[in-house]
Amino acid sequence: MGYHTFDAAMADRLEGAERYRQVSVEELLGALALEGTETVLDVGSGTGFYTDDIAPAADRVFALDVQPVMHGFYSDKGVPEAVTPVTAVADTLPFADDSVDAAFSTMTYHEFATAASLAELARVLAPGGRLVVADWSGDGPGRSGPPVAERYAPATVREHVADAELTLTRLDERPETFLFVATAPEE
Repeated sequence: MGYHTFDAAMADRLEGAERYRQVSVEELLGALALEGTETVLDVGSGTGFYTDDIAPAADRVFALDVQPVMHGFYSDKGVPEAVTPVTAVADTLPFADDSVDAAFSTMTYHEFATAASLAELARVLAPGGRLVVADWSGDGPGRSGPPVAERYAPATVREHVADAELTLTRLDERPETFLFVATAPEE
């Protein structure tokens, strides 16, 4: 794991519409470019806030979180039929090679970004599969989100993606956040 895990006692903060200021549903869906038949992995799904937005656009979604209590919050809220909660860490994904068409993470990359985690994501992504990540930038001023020292700068993200042998196709840098899209190699 990265620097820390979100405090589950503050899970209610993960449900506010103000989260769309960091990344909107439209931006996330546009970056994922789903056709409705895909298997999608939400890495660091928490209470399922963004998972719920993606589920109608996919065939199947795995909501991955390291904290079982987060799945409890999600269950209490109501998990869509197309979503399967999975408790696991990102560096040991319980999925077969090439089994996921797309993966995404919203504001949790700083919690799991390790070489092992990115290698696992690359392993489970199908050829040409997309990885879409929005997170707090290490180049940001730190007015919101985790401490700047716990974040990754876009330059470091470029290195992470290259080391995982994924192709960076988009990297949007913003004052406090970034969004990147990377693809798995075609066979």
